[in-house]
Amino acid sequence: MPEEFLRFLINWFLIISNNNLIIIMLIAGLFLTLMTSLGALIAIFSKKIPSWGINLNLSFAAGIMLTASFTSLILPSIKITNSFFPTAIGMFLGIMLILIIDRLIPHEHLIKGYEGPQELKDKFKLAWLLIFAMIVHNLPEGLAVGTSLAFDTKDGLITTIAIGIQDAPEGAVVALPLASLQQKRFMPIFLGILSGVAEFITVIIGALFFKEFFFLLPYGLSLAGGAMLYVTIKELIPEIYKGEDNELLITAGFFLGFYIMLYLDSI
Repeated sequence: MPEEFLRFLINWFLIISNNNLIIIMLIAGLFLTLMTSLGALIAIFSKKIPSWGINLNLSFAAGIMLTASFTSLILPSIKITNSFFPTAIGMFLGIMLILIIDRLIPHEHLIKGYEGPQELKDKFKLAWLLIFAMIVHNLPEGLAVGTSLAFDTKDGLITTIAIGIQDAPEGAVVALPLASLQQKRFMPIFLGILSGVAEFITVIIGALFFKEFFFLLPYGLSLAGGAMLYVTIKELIPEIYKGEDNELLITAGFFLGFYIMLYLDSI
């Protein structure tokens, strides 16, 4: 059974790492970077992806992120304090954090277009605006993994696997349009790897900070959960449902991600 293999793999990794958070967070961060880079590598073989393919990848990522926000972050935050208000405060801070980043960092969405300070719109090439958008998306994902590891290494590894699974299609979604725009292949791959490195950094920051200041962990978990909810609801879902084509396929992609995250949480 797949779940038995995953349980064995996770338990084996915890044993050989001696449940050392430093080792685990480094491997988790490298795994996320590798998965994002793997998605970006698709740009070597193709420069085009149909719109339904982009939306399917994004809806799959949205399903995982929405579910992980609750099962891996918000509900554990409530469980730690047995109180609603610390979780509510953390979620609010996470939403505000990404809202501020969203307003300050110039970035370009494939469908919604440009967001950020208007005076910076012409200062960057479209390629960089797209990669900035991916970095904004990846920051809460890395923070989610880091805080989950600080809370519980086993649960954190499950979150790492789930986020890593959806990082691959996300990397492809960004790298392929970049390859098409630039008529080059290695620069989009490099930029995809760069976004994965940004995610790696937030894993380290989240794990170390909330392990050191464990009393703030409920706020950290819900902060990461709120940040991922904001990105999912404000960025991903409007992107994938802006068009009216292939709505059934997009919805199926969302629930596929939803079920995969729930399945991993059952392990």
